[in-house]
Amino acid sequence: MTFLDQEYREIITKAVCGKGRRFVEATHSISPSHKPSSILGCWVINHLYHAKKKSKNTVEVNGSYDINIWYSYNDNTKTEVVTERITYCDNIKLAVKDNNCISDDYDVVAKVLQQPNCLECKITNQANKVVVEIEREFLVQIIGDTKVYVKVDPSGFDNDDDEDWELDVSDDELEEIDPDFLDEKDNDD
Repeated sequence: MTFLDQEYREIITKAVCGKGRRFVEATHSISPSHKPSSILGCWVINHLYHAKKKSKNTVEVNGSYDINIWYSYNDNTKTEVVTERITYCDNIKLAVKDNNCISDDYDVVAKVLQQPNCLECKITNQANKVVVEIEREFLVQIIGDTKVYVKVDPSGFDNDDDEDWELDVSDDELEEIDPDFLDEKDNDD
């Protein structure tokens, strides 16, 4: 590769310089105000998160979500919904790294592959506790400046190649055309 004879050019562009992924299963213990008789439903809502680069090889995702548990109590004669706000911090190691980035100014992109979701919700034997198992998964990317080397075509760009395209319809294609493809309703309009 030689730059003196102008055969190659350096292009500085943004590119993915690092990528990581993490699946997490978490268990939360929630205490409703009454002793639950049975669980009627559990759902996770209001998921918020923010990602930032923590170190050379790690991205930190901080987030929160609400767990809502609908349960019956008093021998299944009454119901109530208990809501608890959960916060988390997931450290995601970069599995793919490009050490050729030319600056330390990075953009961090986090994409949720699996929104926080309830896997299981059950009543424990201890007091009024309910245990909830949650799953979530993230993909993170580090985007930074990098150099790309491209070869220059010495002949330049030639527009005459457009004439090489054949746009003619073959006899076989003409035979396949149905001349009555319109409905009679369409012909009346």
